Amino acid sequence: MENNPGFEPGGVLLLDKAAGWTSFDVVAQIRKLFGTKKVGHAGTLDPMATGVLPVLIGRATKLEPFLVEHRKKYRATLRLGLTTDTGDITGTVLRQCDALPSADEVIRVSRAFSGTILQTPPMYSALKVNGQKLVDLARAGKTVERKPRPVEIYDLEIRPTERKEAFELTVSCGKGTYIRTLCEDIGSRLGCGGTMEALRRLEVTPFSIEECVTLDRLKEMSPSDRSARLLSPQKCLPHLPLVEVNDFQAALAQNGVSLRQEKIGVSLHEGQQVLVTDTHKNLICISKAAQDESGQPLLKPLCIWKVK
Repeated sequence: MENNPGFEPGGVLLLDKAAGWTSFDVVAQIRKLFGTKKVGHAGTLDPMATGVLPVLIGRATKLEPFLVEHRKKYRATLRLGLTTDTGDITGTVLRQCDALPSADEVIRVSRAFSGTILQTPPMYSALKVNGQKLVDLARAGKTVERKPRPVEIYDLEIRPTERKEAFELTVSCGKGTYIRTLCEDIGSRLGCGGTMEALRRLEVTPFSIEECVTLDRLKEMSPSDRSARLLSPQKCLPHLPLVEVNDFQAALAQNGVSLRQEKIGVSLHEGQQVLVTDTHKNLICISKAAQDESGQPLLKPLCIWKVK
């Protein structure tokens, strides 16, 4: 990373999180390795979970709102015949059931959990209600009402394992989906109960587990090699079109000024997001197509990237 006075490094690090670490633990380690306090992450992983965790460093902490909406893919182990207070194997056992359904019945019932489904967020989650995390309330012995909300399950595959009570789930889903709630709901529908025994995040679109580095490997690297792993917004947001502007327009956008679409030769539908670059392909900002009070189409900066 550069050492120029006033320079703020920034980029997205793709980490393969190990089991036992909280996302907060990871952030603390990354702060030490990169020498900056400005570190965040996109998409929390529970301590027992492993896999893809995009870590946002420096200026890249601004990108969090643009990354959390992305599709995710998980591989999980569903344990039937067991219900816990946390929805996963780490919790206190509430109920056990020895009468397990056949593999064919499990597969048949699981098919109903594709598409748009309703999920009730678990108490043991980072979701906030009235400013408090549900998990903190749960640990204090409190339960609050949570309303079911729609989530998207784009694809769900379920396969039996060598253990009658265990099934492997591969799930592609949208924002806000809880895989342990999915495991619980499948078990409940089957009548025997269920809990999540293991979880690994394989993808956070457009990132895959193959692109990730472990924390142990990162610690072995030189500072320059670590910095080389930081991804730019252009690589993190490949679905957003590039809009190139001249130096004068770039200076305006860099100062938060909206640009008239006709002046930069584009015509975008309202709400569309784009990456605005200068003539050297350097990112200036992430902007959104909008209108002024007279209906004039504009590009409104949402996130200024380029350092002045």
